[in-house]
Amino acid sequence: MEFRELGQGLCVSAIGMGCMGLTESTYGPVDETESARALDRAIDLGVTLLDTGETYGRDHSNEKLVGRVVERRRGDVLLATKFGLTFDIDSGSMVVDGRPETIRASCEGSLRRLRTDHIDVYFQHRVDPRVPIEDVWGELSLLVAEGKVRYLGLSEPGMQTLRKAHAIHPVAVVENEYSLFTRDPEAEVLPTLDELGIGLLCFAPLGRGMLSGRIRSTEDFSEHDFRRRLPRYQGENFARNLELVDAVAEIAGARGLSSAQLALAWLLSRGPRVIPIPSMETRGRVEENLLAADVTLTDAELAAIEAALPHGGIGERYGVYSGLSSAESSSVC
Repeated sequence: MEFRELGQGLCVSAIGMGCMGLTESTYGPVDETESARALDRAIDLGVTLLDTGETYGRDHSNEKLVGRVVERRRGDVLLATKFGLTFDIDSGSMVVDGRPETIRASCEGSLRRLRTDHIDVYFQHRVDPRVPIEDVWGELSLLVAEGKVRYLGLSEPGMQTLRKAHAIHPVAVVENEYSLFTRDPEAEVLPTLDELGIGLLCFAPLGRGMLSGRIRSTEDFSEHDFRRRLPRYQGENFARNLELVDAVAEIAGARGLSSAQLALAWLLSRGPRVIPIPSMETRGRVEENLLAADVTLTDAELAAIEAALPHGGIGERYGVYSGLSSAESSSVC
């Protein structure tokens, strides 16, 4: 497995593991026994970065599962988790909270659930517009000084907020949705990260599963799957996006790759600090997706991908689903 340097000397595997889908989540129920085996398999194959969050799953179940698996192999992995966003699976309601007292309580809780004495990368899950970033980063700096946290990150921040935070204590990595379906970071985020020497973790790198080619109908979503509420996966948008998925599959097939492998290889071509973190709930998905780290796309293949999906997917990412008003505080992932 290739390694890449994010910011502040943080080195991780070229493909990380997004852990949200390993437990019951916005996508629906899963087999947690197989999830634990998939996590073990990913580590066996060289994945070093595991990305979870205190709000994933019911009663913090995601951090608990990751903690159980990783406790016996802590030296093999870097743990990333998040604070500052509470999400209810059933109602879809979200609350952003960036108060210093919440940060400290969240950190202590994550340390217990992850069964560790330190968090390698601690992310502010969503920026709280009510709390000055100076107060947030002041508290996080204390956690770093105390050895409870090693590196700091921001998830989907505005660039002005990122610059302010980075000036107080260096930001090692930003997490954004980025894929062939979601190319928003190319306009401002990627240039800013390059300027500041900050890495990018790409969540939903397979377009929330659609770029894998396995989703052919909205009926493939479970009854409570939140993709049923997202504009991109409804009606005419879904049909048009399915055409884009088929175009990706054709390019991938010509190279002997799966659609997922092509989509991940494309992200890896975006820059040396770009790390996709696909959700991989089974050992088969782990083994398939990690092969993308060995793929180098040709100029002709990159041009064909660009011609097929020049602007990403059709439809908004979230619409009104999140219930959050802040532009820096939308979504759960």
